[in-house]
Amino acid sequence: MYLRTLPLTDNGGRDKVVALRPAPAAARRIESKSLLDGSRELVIEHQGSEYHLRLTRNDKLILTK
Repeated sequence: MYLRTLPLTDNGGRDKVVALRPAPAAARRIESKSLLDGSRELVIEHQGSEYHLRLTRNDKLILTK
């Protein structure tokens, strides 16, 4: 979509054309407690590979392949 702006002053007929883009969608949010469901590790399958999401002793998350 393009929007043609009107000049505020006479600029010799050279109007600006501005491209408008939709705002990016907000990222989906999920609580880690919901994902882990009481366990300390979750296996995620992605394009034929396994990824391990682990909760450490210090309550940090680590994702490894």
